[in-house]
Amino acid sequence: GHAGAIISGGEGTAAEKMAALQKAGVHVSESPAVIGKTMQKALGLDA
Repeated sequence: GHAGAIISGGEGTAAEKMAALQKAGVHVSESPAVIGKTMQKALGLDA
């Protein structure tokens, strides 16, 4: 997918890509089902 084009020219697993993004401070959703919760956390609205 698109993330593969950004990280390592398409190499690496989804888990490795997610870990690299998280290490860089990016909020990453484990699943599309939790995107709303991830956005709340990113915006500081998860209290």
